[in-house]
Amino acid sequence: MAPDIAPEIRANWQVPSFETNLWLGRQHPWCVVIPVINEGERIKSLLSRMATLKIDRIADIIIVDGGSTDGSLGLESLQQKGVGGLLVKTGPGKLSAQLRCAYAFALDQGYDGIVTIDGNDKDDPQAIPRFIEALKQGVDFVQASRFIAGGAAENTPKSRDFAIRFIHAPMLSLFSGFRWTDTTQGFRAYSRKMLLDTRIAPFRDVFMIYELLAYLSYRVPRLGYRCIELPTIRRYPKGEVPTKISSVKGNLSVLQVLFQACFGAYNSKTN
Repeated sequence: MAPDIAPEIRANWQVPSFETNLWLGRQHPWCVVIPVINEGERIKSLLSRMATLKIDRIADIIIVDGGSTDGSLGLESLQQKGVGGLLVKTGPGKLSAQLRCAYAFALDQGYDGIVTIDGNDKDDPQAIPRFIEALKQGVDFVQASRFIAGGAAENTPKSRDFAIRFIHAPMLSLFSGFRWTDTTQGFRAYSRKMLLDTRIAPFRDVFMIYELLAYLSYRVPRLGYRCIELPTIRRYPKGEVPTKISSVKGNLSVLQVLFQACFGAYNSKTN
């Protein structure tokens, strides 16, 4: 455990059980966390793009798997693409639970900051060095945005585009006090200092599906942390929507989480 994490604080973190199937040790101050579950050729494509960009020379690449059964995460193949860690969540929960596993692991290893990029190959990893540079400059929360100057949104489903622009981002902007433009995607970066703040307390079992993303977009700016958006490219393949959010029930769940986050339902009760 890192020396800046008090044992009594660490003991209270609620982190789902997980197995460490690959770990080559910390090589850099920064890491890139990639949550996946049955991403097939998409995760292979993303890792190939990251290898071409030599991302592993500036940050350690850690995959956190939610229980893939598609054979896409062979250890030899992963290491050939520069992956240094593979965590496999065995406890309950979905995306937020996976992220809690990876973030707790990364903080225990002493990383100064974490970049997260989805494993479905929709985001352009070319932006990762800019995210890390922002962390080096003292930014605590970097959010990718396809909607600001320099960004691009390709083949975004019209219903999702509308929901982000006119519901999700405006609500989080209003309630957080920071003007967000793109709040549903997981391409982000977080500082160590922010993640260890007990007023934020991200390691709680209330974060199981998509709650952690909305909560941090609401809570972090309200506590005065330095937040920015950086332009990125987000491409949906034509005729396909690679997402784990179902069309009706899943989108209603996202909206419910949004309202609960904005009205403080996920705030730590002890701070």
